[in-house]
Amino acid sequence: MAYDDSKLAALADFGQSVWLDFISRDLLRSGGLAERVARGVSGMTTNPTIFQKAIDQGDAYDDEIRQLAERGRSADEIADALIVSDVREACGLLRPVFDRTAHRDGYVSIEVSPEVAYDTRASLREARRLHDAVGRPNVMVKIPGTPAGIAAIRQAVAAGLNVNITLLFAVDVYDKVIDAFQSGLEDRVARGEPIDDVHSVASFFVSRIDGKADRLVDERLAGEADAAVRERLEGLRGSLALTNARLAYRHFTESLASGRWHRLAERGAHAQRLLWASTSTKDPRYDDLLYVDNLIGRQTVDTMPEETLDAFLDHGVVRRTLGRDVGDEDRDRVEQAARLGIDLAAITDELQAEGVRLFTDSFEGLRDTIERKRAGLLAGEERRLSA
Repeated sequence: MAYDDSKLAALADFGQSVWLDFISRDLLRSGGLAERVARGVSGMTTNPTIFQKAIDQGDAYDDEIRQLAERGRSADEIADALIVSDVREACGLLRPVFDRTAHRDGYVSIEVSPEVAYDTRASLREARRLHDAVGRPNVMVKIPGTPAGIAAIRQAVAAGLNVNITLLFAVDVYDKVIDAFQSGLEDRVARGEPIDDVHSVASFFVSRIDGKADRLVDERLAGEADAAVRERLEGLRGSLALTNARLAYRHFTESLASGRWHRLAERGAHAQRLLWASTSTKDPRYDDLLYVDNLIGRQTVDTMPEETLDAFLDHGVVRRTLGRDVGDEDRDRVEQAARLGIDLAAITDELQAEGVRLFTDSFEGLRDTIERKRAGLLAGEERRLSA
């Protein structure tokens, strides 16, 4: 691939930041992340799935796992130590971006355990613990947008934590997230505390919606004989994810036009930017940058896996595709889909529940991977000492 580094600078001119949706010890210590940052990457997101893959592949973490195991640390304690260590190191590499952008970018996200996704108190407690454990000003704690998580978000923002609200699929849930963020800022104002250095993003997941919607379209087509209905169903394929994202962006811009936000902005508040997550294309029938090229707009972030970022640098098209008028036709598309038996609200509800389950599975997989490595490394050390 022929990389055009100027594309990231051009995206920045359009008001969009690019973060990397990946982390590994090799990436941090080989200079790979530093190279990405030099090209224009301005942040990083992580999750249990990413860490599970990073630790499971190769031996980059083995020495530290062995040392912690010899100190009697459990698999959970080792996993926590490795994640915090990597995030802290990444924060250091991104600190120059954090300083240069006046704290707008340069963040590294670390996720609370999905096991507390439905417990407000536990989510807030875990968010505080992770923030303090990393101990860097550019750490951003990820809290899922479940009902319990949304309550924790308000309290975390009120406490002055930088928060990334993750696993957002539904626009009505996103509206509650906007309210929680602004309420947290208002709580700080009521206590006479500053709000000019509290930053947040709302991670809106994109491609998974088409994956589930397209399967429903296929099911409807299998039993539909009417040619006109079939044509309308076919027209929905590969479209609802972008429709949903554009509606979310419309709600974002409308929230910034409210008197409530203007009062906060006058006190120095920074907008909670929309972050596009899950922007890699899963269906090979679609353009590999379908969810990247079509979601470029002001005050947004796109977090991309390495392969998607490389593809964008090779053949991405930089042009503003989100504006104030976005969403005018999308409500009609959602209504048409509902008439055809494709209920977007039901899809997004299912995806959020599935998202929590998937991250829980990854967290358990991470624990199992470390336990396996822990046991193997300890056994190997015992054999070496007894030889």
